[in-house]
Amino acid sequence: MGYTITEKILLAHAKGVKKIGPGDFIMAKVDVCLGNDITSPIAIRAFRELGRKKVFNQKRVMLVPDHFIPAKDMRSANQADILKKFAEEFGIENYFELGEMGVEHALLPERGLVLPGDLMIGADSHTCTHGALGAFATGVGSTDLAYAMAFGECWLKVPETIQLRFTGKPKKWVGGKDMILHAISDLGVSGALYKALEFTGDTIESLPMEGRLTMCNMAIEAGAKSGMIAPDKITETYVKAALRKYKPARKEYKLVKSDKDAVYADVREYKVSKLEPVVAAPHLPSNGRPVGEFKKVKVDQVVIGSCTNGRISDLKQAAAVLKNKTVNPATRLIVIPATQAVYLQAVKEGYAEIFTRAGGVFCTPSCGPCLGGHMGILSDGEVGVATTNRNFVGRMGHPKSSVYLANPAVAAASAIKGKIAHPGDL
Repeated sequence: MGYTITEKILLAHAKGVKKIGPGDFIMAKVDVCLGNDITSPIAIRAFRELGRKKVFNQKRVMLVPDHFIPAKDMRSANQADILKKFAEEFGIENYFELGEMGVEHALLPERGLVLPGDLMIGADSHTCTHGALGAFATGVGSTDLAYAMAFGECWLKVPETIQLRFTGKPKKWVGGKDMILHAISDLGVSGALYKALEFTGDTIESLPMEGRLTMCNMAIEAGAKSGMIAPDKITETYVKAALRKYKPARKEYKLVKSDKDAVYADVREYKVSKLEPVVAAPHLPSNGRPVGEFKKVKVDQVVIGSCTNGRISDLKQAAAVLKNKTVNPATRLIVIPATQAVYLQAVKEGYAEIFTRAGGVFCTPSCGPCLGGHMGILSDGEVGVATTNRNFVGRMGHPKSSVYLANPAVAAASAIKGKIAHPGDL
């Protein structure tokens, strides 16, 4: 009996075992551990309670203050300050201050800090994003992060794997966001609870890395422990470019793929050639339906950004829709590039000017309003369209506000129309 990519990576990192299977508990060596300005202060307090005088590896602990930075109030400023002082005290090499930081799950892949074959944990649920690189990456609690920072280990239960096979050529304006929303609508928000989602098929094989990152990012919205895509030439091209540009300390990686006789808990197939852009209605990511079913929904605010869709290809797609057009006067458009590098490229390629001339505004790379943080909170009764990953009650502000999830092209078209719209309608 063969192993899935998830099982292979976990076995390679497991201590004291020669074989594993779904349901087994293992103690595993960690290649990368990640914290942010919400979760790290708790982890740091727990770390100090352990009495450790050093972290397990100063190059492998990543601290990214991205949720409330620039600080929106005294409490958020204090949270960020805890990270900064801890990084200084313990010599954390990969601490990212304002000016170089970005949304953590976009920043680390961009800089080559997570590599194929890695086992990565992060005290943030969307750590599963990094599975697009062919790594096992999963979210954990702050105390698990504290232990990993101290000893370079964590305990895990080996998950079963669900294989999601996507075949066919997508239509124009259909991408990774639409495919994952479609799959979540099929699985439900707990359909993959504590399972690994393995994305495969000829559609995935031709999908750019940024689309893959989007899909793995939202694996958690189906309850999954991780999202996984087998590394290939597209992965290697992306990784090698990051290693050349940023020259991180680690450069060696391992390409891991599932065995042909690997066992899956479930296998589902999706033919994407007829798929239309998908919009997820409030208040669950699983409420996905074709965009055409929402054309009467008026929109107060549009947000383009986040660890799901704040990369340069996302801004490029939205800019293509907005070029020479104007945002509806009754609608706000907020654009948040995922990293400083994305922002600079958007300026260089003219996308920033397109957004600004259309009537949109740019914000500093940050999670911003995605989690109800700042720079775009919705008020009582307001409706938002966002390229983010969650639309729970009160997720982006007032409990009586509503959030619709969509891809960047649909978001841009909705900003122009002042109501949810298909970009082809323009």
